[in-house]
Formats: sequence, C-alpha cells, structure tokens
Amino acid sequence: MISVLCSLFGAGHVDEAEDIVSETFLAATESWSAKGVPENPAGWLYTVAKHKTLNWLKRNDFFQRQLLTDLKRGTPEGEMLEIDLSERNVSDSQLAMMFTVCHPSIPPESQVALALSLLCGFGAQEIADAYLTTPTVIYKRLSRGKEKLKEAGLAIRQPTVSEINDRIDVVLKTIYLLFSEGYFSSSHDMVLRRDLCVEAMRLCYLLLESPQTDLPAVNALMALMCFHASRFDARVSERGEMVLYQEQDESLWNRELIEKGEYYLYQAATVPNLSTYHLEAAIAWWHTHKADDREKWENILDLYNQLLILQYSPMAALNRTYAIAQVKGKPAAIREAEKLALTDNHFYYALLGNLYTGINDAKALQHYGSALQLAHTPAGIAAMEKYIAELKALPGR
Repeated sequence: MISVLCSLFGAGHVDEAEDIVSETFLAATESWSAKGVPENPAGWLYTVAKHKTLNWLKRNDFFQRQLLTDLKRGTPEGEMLEIDLSERNVSDSQLAMMFTVCHPSIPPESQVALALSLLCGFGAQEIADAYLTTPTVIYKRLSRGKEKLKEAGLAIRQPTVSEINDRIDVVLKTIYLLFSEGYFSSSHDMVLRRDLCVEAMRLCYLLLESPQTDLPAVNALMALMCFHASRFDARVSERGEMVLYQEQDESLWNRELIEKGEYYLYQAATVPNLSTYHLEAAIAWWHTHKADDREKWENILDLYNQLLILQYSPMAALNRTYAIAQVKGKPAAIREAEKLALTDNHFYYALLGNLYTGINDAKALQHYGSALQLAHTPAGIAAMEKYIAELKALPGR
C-alpha cells in the first residue's frame, strides 16, 4: 500500500503514505478486535486505505492545492479519484519502489533500511535487531534515505531498460544482504530469521514476474535462496541451536524447494558470463547432495576458486578452506586458512579449531577458546562451548 501511494504522491511524500497506511492498520486493529477478522482482510484494508487517502487529500492544504489538481487531470469529470490497489498494480508499484530506493543518490545502508521499511513493512526496532544496532541508528538511516528521495525529486515509476541495467546490481545486492542477514542472523536470540529470508525471496520473485527484470542473475539469486531455504528445518535444532552441515538430518530437507532451485538455476544458465550468484547457487546446489564423495568437493572447490577470481570475499575464502580440507586434507587447509588472518572473526577461529582437531588438539582448544571470546550470540557461544567440551572429553585428554 505504501508503494502504491508513493507512486501516486511521488517519492518525496513517503512519510504521508506511511501515515495513511498506519492509520489504516490502526483502524483494522480496532474494528477486527471488536467484530472479528473480515472474510477478505486485504480487501477491507484496501477499501479503508482508499477512503483515508481521499479524506487525507481533502484536508491537507498542500495536496488540495497542488497534488490533487494534478491527480484529477487524468480522471473523467464527475468520477471519484481512483486509487488502484489491484494485485497487478501493487506488484508493479513495489517493483518501481525497489528500483527507486536503490537510486545511486541514496547511501547503501539507507537503501537496505528503506527496502526493509517500505517494501517489507519492518519497523525500526526489527531492522535494528536484524543488523545488531539501535533504533536510533536506523531512524537516521531512514531519515537520510527519505531526505535524498525528496532532494532528487524522484518519481516512482517502472524503471527504463537503462535504469534496470544501471541499478539491477544494487537491487540484487540489497535482496542478497536481506537474505544473508536472515540466514546468518546476527540477532542475539535467533540463529535464523526466516521472516527476512522470506521477504528477500518475495522481492526477488517480483523481479522474476516482470519480463524486463527476469534476468539470468535474478534467476541465479532465486536459485541460491531456494537451495539455502531448503535446509532451514535441518539447520536449527529444537532448542534453537545451529546444526552444522555434516550433522544435519537430510530427511528434513525440503525437496520441493530444491527442485525449484534447480529450475531457476537452469533458467539462469542462458549467458556465457556467470555472475557471483550463479557460482554461489552452484555451490549451494552441491550442498543439497549429502554424499561426501570426492567429485562433490572437487566441484565445490573449483567453484570457490572461480568465485574468488570474479569477486574476492574473505568469507568465501574462509569457506573455501573447508573444501580444501575435504579434497587435499587438513594440513593443506590449515596453511590456506592461516594466510587469511581473519583475527576479528569467530568463524575463522572455529574453522581452525575444527581443522586442528586430531592433528594438534591443544591448538584446536586454543582456537576454539579464541572463537568463544569473539562469539557475540548465545548460539555462537553455545556451539563453541560444545566443541571445547567434546574435545576435552576425548580419550587421553
């Protein structure tokens, strides 16, 4: 609804659109608490939003004098101003909003915050929880982003081919960051934020629904998210603890999502030049095969090598060392891992602890201890304590 109203008012009037939608949901809370949820909740919300928008336009001097006059120009004499909240227009408006908030004039951190707020309906506290910061910081990011929207005087409309080409990388990165934050949650009380992951997949699907943005890289990103999402149920224990890949119950993997991922990966394979999303999706596909044979890990290692050549990432380099251990053995992996020197990252020390186990258990304990000191979530702390306890319990210790 915010996207539709912003398309109507212009990008500079995000606050007004948010106020109208907030009033609509407040009315729903009051009415539904007393009378129960209506048969068609979305239809009820849209009808109330239309009435509140028209009432708001009438009582606001600025809109009455300027915007309403412009809006009525395209409306036949005697007819009420139509606010199109059809499913198609809602999707189109969200797609347009997605490319608007990813305008180059808006700071990257504000782009993600605006996407979460305006497209996903997240409040400042929820965004703050997701990014391990304070609501005050998020309010500043949102305010800065909205101010840039006003300054640029951007119209929220369907992006041109040129705008799609210029901004699609930023749009995909925003969706990728949203999914990654859900998948590797930095929240103090959650290992996995499914709500963030689902919103990322929904936004990606909006891109796939439009012929102009149904691009190979978009399909590759959707494939990547489907493969990761297929293992959600196996990735977290009943007690909310993270379950490592090699310990996951394969029967809990979602085969339907794996098949969808394979479909999107096939759709993505239409270009000679692969994106990072193609390579990450292929790595994730191999992880939907539990068998630990040499072919699997050689393919994963080769894909990581290509990924690092295309775009270097310390975390990708760290993950590559696990594949090296599977193909070339732990000593080779230790040499590669120690070159990275990611001394402020608890995953780095956790991996070294794993690699040194069975080779030099004293060093393994030392690295697990460093990981424990750097871990900042209950799940991370519990995992390190578990590995230390298991290592100390080994015969001969």
